[in-house]
Amino acid sequence: MNLTNAVEGKEYKIREIATDDEELNAFLFSLGCYSGEPITVISHLKGGCVVSIKDGRYTIDHQLAKAILI
Repeated sequence: MNLTNAVEGKEYKIREIATDDEELNAFLFSLGCYSGEPITVISHLKGGCVVSIKDGRYTIDHQLAKAILI
């Protein structure tokens, strides 16, 4: 399951980042988004979703949300 299917307000563990783009992997890692870390979807938006990772909140688009497997 990926973040686009996540229930708002429920905490999940990131299983995998499904992308071959090294720049994208590095960006997500800098946010604290990597395997084993908890992530919570705060809300789903028309163009993506708002997530909480560690102590930060980020807006990510649907393409990125589909790459984060939970």
